[in-house]
Amino acid sequence: MKTRSDKRPIGIFDSGVGGLTVFKEIIKELPRENIVYLGDTARVPYGTRSPEIVMKYSFENAKFLMSKGIKILVAACNTSSSISLPSLAKNFPVDVVGVVAPGARAAVARSRKKKIAVIGTETTIKSGSYAKAIKAIDKSIAINGIACPLFVPLVEEGWTKGNIMTLTAEKYLSPLKKFGADVLILGCTHYPIIKDVIAGVVKIPLIDSAAETAKEVRRILEERKILRHDSGKPKIEFFVTDAPEKFVQIGERFLGRRISNISRVNIGG
Repeated sequence: MKTRSDKRPIGIFDSGVGGLTVFKEIIKELPRENIVYLGDTARVPYGTRSPEIVMKYSFENAKFLMSKGIKILVAACNTSSSISLPSLAKNFPVDVVGVVAPGARAAVARSRKKKIAVIGTETTIKSGSYAKAIKAIDKSIAINGIACPLFVPLVEEGWTKGNIMTLTAEKYLSPLKKFGADVLILGCTHYPIIKDVIAGVVKIPLIDSAAETAKEVRRILEERKILRHDSGKPKIEFFVTDAPEKFVQIGERFLGRRISNISRVNIGG
């Protein structure tokens, strides 16, 4: 019996270019899948917004992606995953995958000293989402969360190297040395883009939840028997809410591949 091929795309959203870290791992893990990516670049960053606004933006993003006929929704944004994941899962008729739980699992598996540090946006750190996810696995682990609000705007501007980024990283991350963590979770999908700078400051292993998230997406598609099996070239579509040229410039540099088929859309209600 021939296996049915589900051609519906995977839907991914983020506040900007950060979700491309998840996109990159998903196309590695699932190279045959069609993908629709939405970067809400008109309203980036999400990390300084109130939970109510993050929820509103997340729902608008999800509705747009649902209009593209997606089969699974990936909230490739830690702030959105921290605030809106349960509500998205309850209100949309597809599986919804976030980035917090996969990152927490990977960090717990890696830590030997049971001291885990997390960096993220103000909203992600205040939400305590990583602490909850880690404590659900092992209550004895100590966690130190640090908000790094300037990282996302700097990445979105393309300032991923040089003195400004290095000095900013040193300022934010120097308190971690006293805490003595043996693992650092990059609690924002923008941060892997600057992981070399971060690693140079903290000098401990970094956990990027993107690869774990991609594995979770694969597991769900396999379980549901909704993988695309076609051998033809997959269709990749990008949508942004502002400044497509800047998105392409930063995104291509990070992905090491051309970004084509990009459109600007208005999704704000």
